[in-house]
Amino acid sequence: MITTTPSPQQEKAFPPVASFAREPAPSQRRAFDSTPGQRPRNSRVEIRSTGDIVTARQRGRMLALELGFTGGDVTVIAAAISEVARNIVEHAVAGEIIFAETQAPGRTGLVVIAHDEGPGMLDAERIAEYGRGSREGLAVGLPGVRLLMDDFEIESTIGCGTTVTMTKWLR
Repeated sequence: MITTTPSPQQEKAFPPVASFAREPAPSQRRAFDSTPGQRPRNSRVEIRSTGDIVTARQRGRMLALELGFTGGDVTVIAAAISEVARNIVEHAVAGEIIFAETQAPGRTGLVVIAHDEGPGMLDAERIAEYGRGSREGLAVGLPGVRLLMDDFEIESTIGCGTTVTMTKWLR
């Protein structure tokens, strides 16, 4: 699903980054619940610099390994995280990456949410198409991320920011 909202006057899908860091959106609360005594399988990394990209990548790799991902899937997840975090640094200045374990009947996955309050994208669908990345013709940028992950959604509002939600499922 790709959603682009052209008007900055329209209500934002997420509260500001600062408040989002304190309280997850209602649709994400379940992913942040944990059983008492168990280490929650979720994490949040603020993205403001290239050093934060490394931190987010490492945190995502660790969580993927804890969930049972191996080899190539861990590498793919780390690459997707690097790309969305790099986009935050380059295009929005600041944002956050949220990691959460997710469950569906008979399977476990890792959800990665990249949220920023940058300028937004007028045509998110076109930007996320294969071959439309900043390095034309290569599987990089959002088109590459879309190919690497099993599920991919992007919501963007001009003047308010962008949220990319992607999931990788254990095979």
